[in-house]
Amino acid sequence: MKKNVLSLLALLCVLPMAAQTADSTIYDFTVKNIAGEDFSLALLKGKKVMIVNVASKCGLTPQYKQLEALYEQYNDSDFVIVGFPANNFGAQEPGSNEEILEFCTVNYGVTFPMMEKISVKGDDIAPLYRWLTTKEANGVVDAPVTWNFQKFLIDEEGHLVKSLAPKTLPDSEEIISWIES
Repeated sequence: MKKNVLSLLALLCVLPMAAQTADSTIYDFTVKNIAGEDFSLALLKGKKVMIVNVASKCGLTPQYKQLEALYEQYNDSDFVIVGFPANNFGAQEPGSNEEILEFCTVNYGVTFPMMEKISVKGDDIAPLYRWLTTKEANGVVDAPVTWNFQKFLIDEEGHLVKSLAPKTLPDSEEIISWIES
């Protein structure tokens, strides 16, 4: 009996992961915004989306300025950036959601959607990031997050297009060409 219960529990733990297959899209996910409210990614249908894991105390933090400029330039063209603070690399995002929001707003004037702080790797990886980083789930590529400011490009149908290295600048020709295509 105990063995059957443990087997059932193990199966229940695997089912949510199995449900996210290569046919899944970001629209299958609901996350929490930085204020702690549910945010269905289905609200982004029809838009190109750049998902970025961000941090306030990183050498790449100045990318916030370029991310905001890109968002301001293209947000009326069915393009959106979604920031996910994460503290997975060198404890470079130690603040609370409120502190992160204040930092981004005061220092970089961020107006693009910011979500609550999550984990982007490891045993506690957020479900969205499990999908983004696992080819079996996203159908495109295994793309483990290597550092802060890794970028994931999502097409208008909610499918992953590609992952870009953290040092790829938000205003790079590759990103601009993709947005404008």
